Amino acid sequence: MLAAEGSASLCRMDVRLEPWSESALALLRRTNLGGPESEDELLARHRRYLAMPEAGLGRAFVVRLGDETVGSINYHRRDWQGEEIYETGWNVLPPYRGRGVAAAAGTALIDIVREAAHAPGAPRRLHAFSSVDNAPSNALCRRLGFTLVGVCDFEYPRGSGRLIRSNDWRLDLDGPFRPGQNPGWA
Repeated sequence: MLAAEGSASLCRMDVRLEPWSESALALLRRTNLGGPESEDELLARHRRYLAMPEAGLGRAFVVRLGDETVGSINYHRRDWQGEEIYETGWNVLPPYRGRGVAAAAGTALIDIVREAAHAPGAPRRLHAFSSVDNAPSNALCRRLGFTLVGVCDFEYPRGSGRLIRSNDWRLDLDGPFRPGQNPGWA
């Protein structure tokens, strides 16, 4: 087992982030469920996730709850509206949703991204693009301290040409809030 890159405890929950590895392809297939990406697209995304750390573009992680693989979370650099930012995305498998797993994983990831943001030339903002119809994902962004910037059309999966109506959430990486703290808005 690889060493945890970040971890967070929620009640008695042991949520850990482990670096993306070859074995994580099975998780990627499981979360796609015949969905938006073809097998070739999944393999290309898996290769991008594996290459991101060495290229300095970000990191992908497997989310583990105890000994179980329960989802994934990542961050990567991208250009957004003329600015270089970090973007994050996550996926928790259905049996583990609603238990605080995503909040714990998000908190751990924000700590990792804040550290990455100290590098010279690194982006100073982290964005999440949640579908306007995904109430739990939008609530998670709020809980993690992101600020709602507005609504946008967002391409997902990247390079597919498919647009989804999304909320653009932003977290200033040197801002006043610590991950996991609700800054006061519901």
